[in-house]
Amino acid sequence: MILSRGKTDSASSRHVASGGSMQQQRKAAAPATLEDFIIKRDYTGARAFLEYATDEPEDEEGKALDNEQQQRQIDQWIAYCNFHLGDYQLALNQYQDIKRRQEAVDPNVILNVAVCMFYLGLYEEAKQLIESTANSPLKQRLLFHLAHKLGDDQQWAELLEELLNAPSVEQQLSLASMHYMRAHYQEAIDVYKRVLVDNKDFMAINVYLALCFYKLDYYDMSQEVLEVYLGQHGDSTIAINLKACNRFRLFSGRVAEQEIKNISDNDTFGADLIRHNLVVFRNGEGALRVLPSLLNIVPEARLNLAIYYLKQGDIQEAHALMKELQPTSPHEYILKGVVHAALGQQLGSKEHIKTAQQNLHLVGSSATECDTIPGRQSMASAFFLYEQFEEVLVYMNSIRSYFVNDDVFNYNFAQAKCATGYYKEAEELLMQIADVDIKNQHTYCMILAKCHIHCAHPELAWNVFITRDTNAEAFLLLQLIANECYKCEEFWVAAKAFDMLEKLDPSPENWEGKRGACAGVLFALATKAHRGRPGGGISEVIGLLRESSNSQAESMIKTIRKHISSFK
Repeated sequence: MILSRGKTDSASSRHVASGGSMQQQRKAAAPATLEDFIIKRDYTGARAFLEYATDEPEDEEGKALDNEQQQRQIDQWIAYCNFHLGDYQLALNQYQDIKRRQEAVDPNVILNVAVCMFYLGLYEEAKQLIESTANSPLKQRLLFHLAHKLGDDQQWAELLEELLNAPSVEQQLSLASMHYMRAHYQEAIDVYKRVLVDNKDFMAINVYLALCFYKLDYYDMSQEVLEVYLGQHGDSTIAINLKACNRFRLFSGRVAEQEIKNISDNDTFGADLIRHNLVVFRNGEGALRVLPSLLNIVPEARLNLAIYYLKQGDIQEAHALMKELQPTSPHEYILKGVVHAALGQQLGSKEHIKTAQQNLHLVGSSATECDTIPGRQSMASAFFLYEQFEEVLVYMNSIRSYFVNDDVFNYNFAQAKCATGYYKEAEELLMQIADVDIKNQHTYCMILAKCHIHCAHPELAWNVFITRDTNAEAFLLLQLIANECYKCEEFWVAAKAFDMLEKLDPSPENWEGKRGACAGVLFALATKAHRGRPGGGISEVIGLLRESSNSQAESMIKTIRKHISSFK
């Protein structure tokens, strides 16, 4: 920033020198003042200006008292700059040092110390510090937010009543920010719009409005309002970051990253937020390196780290992060529900499943979320856990158009379709999925095989089995193919499946299944049925029976040969 100004000055000097007589006509630029830096929000420049002012030699010894007073003001301004640069710990140290050096402590300094403590998460300490100070608008606002952070509902309600009737802009903005933090975004928008009507020059309110629209999933509207502010303050870290978030929602992480590439490497205000969002834009890359240190700084860091653990299959770690979290917003309830659902399925715990049902149903049935996409997804998930699949289809059908190419959505949709007997539609959905991780899941293979069988494609179901590794899951898949093919009168594939099962487990049940399936094949051959017949004819059935160790197999072979003419 300083180098940039230096280059501009240098260029101007060369231009003036070459102008000849024009140099005499131009007036010398007035030296910059502290106010100039503050208005431009150049807090680094303001701090440098102030530090330079403290280094100037004293002209007269008689001015020592005035200089001491001036130095106190300079120190406070330096602390102010550090606070606005996001260095709250340094600002706190400086305000505390100023407080110690004052004979009669300035109440404003005490409040500034408390504000720094608030930003550092020292809520109890901040509250204790300001309890004995005189009432003021700043104290009222700070106590209001401390009551929210500390969960003091009684004090919060009392202060809310006071702020609702407060006419000042600062108090109204504080009220709006509380609505925002409690996820009451429409209420916050109403307050911001009222303030903006009478204060059109308060450009930053456009950023707050854009944040609310973003939270309501109105990304285009958020960007439109945000551009009003960026048109005058194109270097705002917060505004650029929000623009990147809109781009992420509307387009992709790569597009979003391009928006913040010029500020991601700078140690500026909001650096922690930028680091956090880059992890999100990069689909979790660097999550373990960045997010743990931000858990108490960026609220979403805990949620996104839990999401990262879920994607990695580390459900216990995700649960450890979420178990102490008391949800206050829809996405927190949703994530907590998802974590409990995953843990319940992993451990076979009905208690965790019940907790998941409660969290997801709460979001899906709430008046503010019931008609949103996340709300309907939540209700579909709750009914999925209740195993009420007809209801699942009602909600998933209502948002289907938003997830046409979403593999996870199609996977869940297919499971609900399969559970309700819509096998053809389920088969089509499963065949659309491209995600290799999903396609390698045991559940995917089971459902796909079942759909193939019920859609008269038993050989495709058999192919699903033979491409799987031999393990306990493959044994379960083989059992499903054998039994479903038998029920659907696809007797030849059922016979092959029961034959394989008998070899793996020569139990009476598997022999009886094989015997019944072979009898079904004979019936299909005798009646010339369209399904349940082997391509190689009766000889393939005889081949299967020969491989059996059961004594009844030889009797069946003799009977088949005796009546072989009936099967040609």
